[in-house]
Amino acid sequence: MPEESIEHIDFNKLNKKSISAPLVEHIYTADPSAHYFNGKIYIYPSHDIDAGEAFDDLGSHFAMEDYHVISMDTIKSKAVDNGIALHVNDVPWAERQMWAPDANEKDGKFYLFFPAKDFEGVFKIGVAVSDLPTGPFKAQPNPIKNSFSIDPAVFKDDDNSYYMYFGGLWGGQLQRWNKGVFNADQPESPTAFIPQPNEAALLPYVAKMRDDLLEFDEAPKPVEILDENGNLLLSGDNDRRFFEAAWLHKHDGNYYFSYSTGDTHFICYAIGDNPYGPFTYKGRILNPVVGWTSHHSVCDIGGKTYLFYHDSSLSKGVTHLRCIKIAEIKYREDGSIITLNPYGDF
Repeated sequence: MPEESIEHIDFNKLNKKSISAPLVEHIYTADPSAHYFNGKIYIYPSHDIDAGEAFDDLGSHFAMEDYHVISMDTIKSKAVDNGIALHVNDVPWAERQMWAPDANEKDGKFYLFFPAKDFEGVFKIGVAVSDLPTGPFKAQPNPIKNSFSIDPAVFKDDDNSYYMYFGGLWGGQLQRWNKGVFNADQPESPTAFIPQPNEAALLPYVAKMRDDLLEFDEAPKPVEILDENGNLLLSGDNDRRFFEAAWLHKHDGNYYFSYSTGDTHFICYAIGDNPYGPFTYKGRILNPVVGWTSHHSVCDIGGKTYLFYHDSSLSKGVTHLRCIKIAEIKYREDGSIITLNPYGDF
C-alpha cells in the first residue's frame, strides 16, 4: 500500500482490520530483526525520527541515529523498550543513517550488525559487541572489511556457522558496487547503474563470518534467486526481484531466503538447500503495507513461526515514521508459505 494511495485511507477502520497492532507506540520503530535468546524474545529494530530531511528516492529522510532493543517475555506479553543500545556518535567510523540492523549470539556474547554511512557518504557494515542482548553495545573501530551497502542479516546454521546476507538498491547503494568498487558518478540518481529490464537483476550478497563474528571469513558472494525455469530473475521483474531486506530462516531442512521487492512493496521468499543458494522463487509472505517500505524478519518461537514486520499505520502513513508488528506464519504441507494480508479484507 504505497504512500501515493494513502490519502483516502480511513485509518480507524484500517487499524481495526489489521492482523496485528504496533508493539510499541512511544517511539517509531522499523525493520525488526527478531531473535529468541535464552527463552526470551529480543527485537532489534531501527529507530525512526523526524529529522526534517526532505523526502527523496535516496532515503535521506530516513535519518536514524541510534538503536533501541525491544524485548518480550512471550509472544503475547508487553514489549519493553530497553533504551539506547548504540548511538552513531559512539561509532568511530560512522557519520549518519543507522539503518536496519540485526543481531546474533555466540558463546555468551551478543553482536549487533548495522549499516551506516561513513564520512565519505558510503554505506558500510559495522559490528558492536555486548555481554547482554539488550546492550549497551561497543562498536568496533572500523567497519567490516569488504562490507558495503545495507541491511545485514546474520543467520546461524545448525553446524554453528554464521552467514551474513546484505544489500539494498537505490539509497542502499548496492547498484554502485556493480564493478566491485564504489561508483560515485551521478550521486543524485538512485537508479544509475541498475541493469536494463531484460537483464538479470542485481543480487544480494552472502559471506560466511569469521569465528569471532567481527569480520568476513571469505569474499562476499552473490546470492542467486531463480525463477521456476532455473533462470535468474530479471531486473524488470519488479514484483519478484530482490530490492532490499534479506533474511534467511530454516524450516523442515530447507533454507528460506526472504526479501523485500522495494518499489512494489512485497515480502517474497525463495527456497534452497544450502545457505549460499541458489534459491528458487516460491511466492509472497506479506502483501503491501501502509507506507513505502517493507522490511521483516522470521523467528521460530514456541514451536510456531512468526513474521516481524513494520508499517506506517501509527503515523497515519508517514513513510519514515513506522511501527513494528508481529503475525504468525503458516506453512502448507509442501512447505510453501500462506501469504499474509496485513489488513485482512480491508
